[in-house]
Amino acid sequence: MDKRHEFHIRQMKRDEVDLAIEWAAAEGWNPGLHDAECFHAADPNGFLIGHLGKQAVGCISVVAYDAAFAFLGLYIVLPEFRSQGWGLKLWQAGMRQLGKRNVGLDGVIAQQDNYRKSGFHLEYRNIRYMGAGQQPTITATAVAHLSEVPFDALLAYDSAIFPVSRERFLQCWVKQPQAAGYAYLRNGRLAGYGLIRQCRQGYKIGPLFADDESIAGELFRALAAQAAGTSVYLDVPECNAGALALAQRYGMQKVFETARMYTGQAPAVPLNRVFGVTTFELG
Repeated sequence: MDKRHEFHIRQMKRDEVDLAIEWAAAEGWNPGLHDAECFHAADPNGFLIGHLGKQAVGCISVVAYDAAFAFLGLYIVLPEFRSQGWGLKLWQAGMRQLGKRNVGLDGVIAQQDNYRKSGFHLEYRNIRYMGAGQQPTITATAVAHLSEVPFDALLAYDSAIFPVSRERFLQCWVKQPQAAGYAYLRNGRLAGYGLIRQCRQGYKIGPLFADDESIAGELFRALAAQAAGTSVYLDVPECNAGALALAQRYGMQKVFETARMYTGQAPAVPLNRVFGVTTFELG
């Protein structure tokens, strides 16, 4: 075969994750300005790129958080190379790399049937809401800057809500530039936290984890004040009625949705405490 037309897949180098983020932006996914650094930190071996000869044509992320759980995302083939089988090869390589792990993904609704063919099943929908940033207001005294919370306490709280511990990712995520994080402290104990980051367009809040809707609302106001004058996005599990009510209370509108799917049993996540998904790419 002419080597100019050979298709091969390999792990991405760190700077190539930036390329994947650029492709995501071209697809209209509106990534954060510093997503690449933290995504790569989560699992440096979890990003694959496909080349046709010397031409990069597609990518996929298969982030293994531990030996049992992983999340799939950034599944992109450049438009001019679609419907030629390269995406399937990337998919198969990514799934092989993950082995017998329980794999989650947030897929567009139109692709559900294809994901089912690969062993995924639907658990619930995540709804993306868009609204206007809030004007700064006096926040509850219980709301503190995230930097005031010991990282071990933050990791413990996050690990009780996210399916697994994600220490490497979280260390990067909460320290990224052009972002702000807040925590809610109840009797000195962490009862919620959230982060807002600048994206190609506006800002995204994620995660927004809280013990109840009232705490989530206090955090939302503090976070959304960072986006005053522009748009803010919040991705909420449809099965969390409190999260839907929060988005609607602040005049946010539905703009997009995904299908949260898994290959195995859905992780025992307290979805009533998930008021904002961290990212559709990494869960």
